[in-house]
Amino acid sequence: MADRQEYERVAQEALPVLYKIAMGMLRSDADARDAVQQALLKGWEKKESAREGMFRWYLSRILINECHNIQRQRMRVFPVDMPPAVEKESPDWGDLYAAIHQLPEELRLPLMVKYLQGASEKEGAMALGIPVTTFKNRLYRARKQLRKMLDREVMFE
Repeated sequence: MADRQEYERVAQEALPVLYKIAMGMLRSDADARDAVQQALLKGWEKKESAREGMFRWYLSRILINECHNIQRQRMRVFPVDMPPAVEKESPDWGDLYAAIHQLPEELRLPLMVKYLQGASEKEGAMALGIPVTTFKNRLYRARKQLRKMLDREVMFE
């Protein structure tokens, strides 16, 4: 990726998906926006490191690392006088959104990379830095857990 215009085009195309991944990991609009902004900045600074045709996945990996950094920073902060934050559900996602966010991160990330970014198993595994078989296994386990969670909710209504 040689020029600024090409970078801006790719970044604009990837922006909605990057934001959804960040929201899925961080569950905070402000933190998600910070993570995406930092990922785009680092992506620009290190654009020469990405292999040809893999820049979108490279940005995803940078974003995931930024989200982990923000999560680590959060763990260092201990509010004393504040009640725990109540997470509001988005009406656009409904039960599926809530169920996805209840999954552990190791299962949630492959789902988001596969279905939000449209990555193949190989691309998703590369983006997460795990073997393809591990990626497939986590997708399977995530879908299985989602099915159980959603069936249970329907049963009790």
